[in-house]
Amino acid sequence: MDVNNFFLYGDLHEEVYMTPPSGLCRQGESNLITCATSFTVALIYVDDMVITDNDESAIYNLKYFLYNQFRIRDLGHLKYFLGLEIARSNARIAISQQKYTIDILDDAGLLGAQSVNFPMEHNMKLATSDGEVLNNPSRFRRLVGRLIYLTITIP
Repeated sequence: MDVNNFFLYGDLHEEVYMTPPSGLCRQGESNLITCATSFTVALIYVDDMVITDNDESAIYNLKYFLYNQFRIRDLGHLKYFLGLEIARSNARIAISQQKYTIDILDDAGLLGAQSVNFPMEHNMKLATSDGEVLNNPSRFRRLVGRLIYLTITIP
C-alpha cells in the first residue's frame, strides 16, 4: 500500500511520537507491527506499507481502517519493496534482488562490464597519501551504501 499524502505536510520542528492502534503491538525498534488475535503483520517504511495475515478478513479490516484514516492506494499483491522483487505462484513465493543489482551497475556505469576474478592489482599497497582526492565523494558513498544494503538484505 502507498500513503498518498505523506509528504504534503511541512517540515516538523518538534518530535512526534505515535503508538500502534489498540490490539496491535510494535516489535523492537523496527517498524514491524503485529496483532495478537491473528497473525497480522504490517511492515511500514516511510510512505509504503506491506500487510500480510493468515486471515483474509483481518487484512480487509485493517485496510478498511486505514482507508478511513488516510488517503491510501492499494497496490495489490506485493511485487517490489525496498530492493526486493517478489514473484508468487500457487506453489511458491520467489524473492530476488536482480533489478536492484542491475540498477546499481547501471548507476555506476558498469552495466556492460566484464567480470574479473580480482578487480585490482595483486599485492597492491594502499596508502592515504597516494592517489587523487575525489572532488565529489557523494557518488562513491552512495554506491558503497547501496552495496552494503545489497549484502545485508540477501533473500
